[in-house]
Amino acid sequence: MEKISRILRINLPARQSAFLWGPRKTGKSTYLRDIFRRSLYFDFLKTDLVLEFIKRPSLLREQLLAKDKRLLEYPIILDEVQKVPQVLDEVHWLIENKDLRFILCGSSARKLRKGKANLLGGRAWRYEMFPLVTPELKDIHLLKALNRGLIPDHYLSDDYRKSQKSYVQDYLKEEVFAEGLTRNLPAFARFFDAVGYTHGELTNYSSIARDAGVDAKTVREYYQILVDTLLGRMVEPFKKRQSRQIISKAPKFYLFDVGIAGAIIKRSLSEERGEAFGRAFEHFIFMELAAHASYSELNYTIHFWRTKSGLEVDFVLGEGEVSIEVKGQRVVDNKDLRGLAAFMDEYQPKKALVVSLETEERVIGKIRILPWRRFLEELWTGGIVK
Repeated sequence: MEKISRILRINLPARQSAFLWGPRKTGKSTYLRDIFRRSLYFDFLKTDLVLEFIKRPSLLREQLLAKDKRLLEYPIILDEVQKVPQVLDEVHWLIENKDLRFILCGSSARKLRKGKANLLGGRAWRYEMFPLVTPELKDIHLLKALNRGLIPDHYLSDDYRKSQKSYVQDYLKEEVFAEGLTRNLPAFARFFDAVGYTHGELTNYSSIARDAGVDAKTVREYYQILVDTLLGRMVEPFKKRQSRQIISKAPKFYLFDVGIAGAIIKRSLSEERGEAFGRAFEHFIFMELAAHASYSELNYTIHFWRTKSGLEVDFVLGEGEVSIEVKGQRVVDNKDLRGLAAFMDEYQPKKALVVSLETEERVIGKIRILPWRRFLEELWTGGIVK
């Protein structure tokens, strides 16, 4: 399988440790083994190792203190650390008393927080691994990316459908049920299906609750599980100034990968047109924005904007400096610009952009209409958000 160089950079000065979080199969373990080749590595996916350290967390301290000091100059990797939360007290002691550095890797901090585990009180920087992004790929084929998604194994494999199906099933079984995140797996499975069909739309908790056979409060808790396990993100409405014309309560929800979202609803895209393609295309652009905000360390917020009359802007970045409308069509006309125009009248953003399938850039008034490849190139080279 093709080896892809990831753009995440973890640079740790002396005495500095880090958490690396990310959904399963995004490539965290591969990345760490490749970048930190001289580091000691504890893989808590190994059942026997997990059982040993659960029974005796002090084993970590005892084993590390017996190592050659030259080995301890490199960050020590603890993979799937959420499976052994007890070990974090030992990590804390070793950081404070022996000046050791750690990279603590996992797919979710939820279990650690709920179990009141030691999260090191700010002694570890936070990093996140996302699915593949366009700068990591020599050339990205849009339909391939939308159908397969950008989880490395899925994007690079011709058997991606089996992998996607297995991913969804394994997530429900391992991440949610085995980790004790919910006791009612059938209800959560029904909720998961409903999420696929309402993905990227205003979140109606009551409607989804009816579909899942639970109450709205439980649905909110289920969404929080997805957010905490990095399987998705809530996008809140932009409300820099409150207006009676703005819908300001209901958020939108996006799963972390466009391919997984498609697999849940058994979506297959054969052409770059239509409503299903447009929704997937918007999701793809959101994935790039979310990853860029993290990898660039700009950490800007991503909101959407919508009025009661239905005028909408897909993504509003930061405090409203950049407004972005995504159109999965080859010709953008004036009616497609009404949402952006209304937002510009209200907030005067520095940039108003339409990301589309058009082949050449155009400017209408203060609105730039960009081919999607050009937009992503500018995004990742610092031309959109600075």
